[in-house]
Amino acid sequence: MDFGEVIGYGRPPQPTFWIGKQSTGDGFRESHLAFNAADRDAVRAFFEAAVFAGAEVLHVPRVWQEYHENYFGAFIRDPDGNNVEAVSHVPE
Repeated sequence: MDFGEVIGYGRPPQPTFWIGKQSTGDGFRESHLAFNAADRDAVRAFFEAAVFAGAEVLHVPRVWQEYHENYFGAFIRDPDGNNVEAVSHVPE
């Protein structure tokens, strides 16, 4: 799916992998990699595994109401400095 500045890869109706270009700053800027999770438990499992492996916590798993009422995501920073997210769009 093409949304102008970003592209979502996956099967309709919901992409599972998004890529967007750097739009601010000079030089290195983290990439934001977002992966679709099957449910909220999968988001929590991603987060726990990442923290156990030593990833930096950016945002603990929670509902992000500003995106939509069922947007449940967790964000970590990987060893290369990227912002990696697992997100579920399924109601609890």
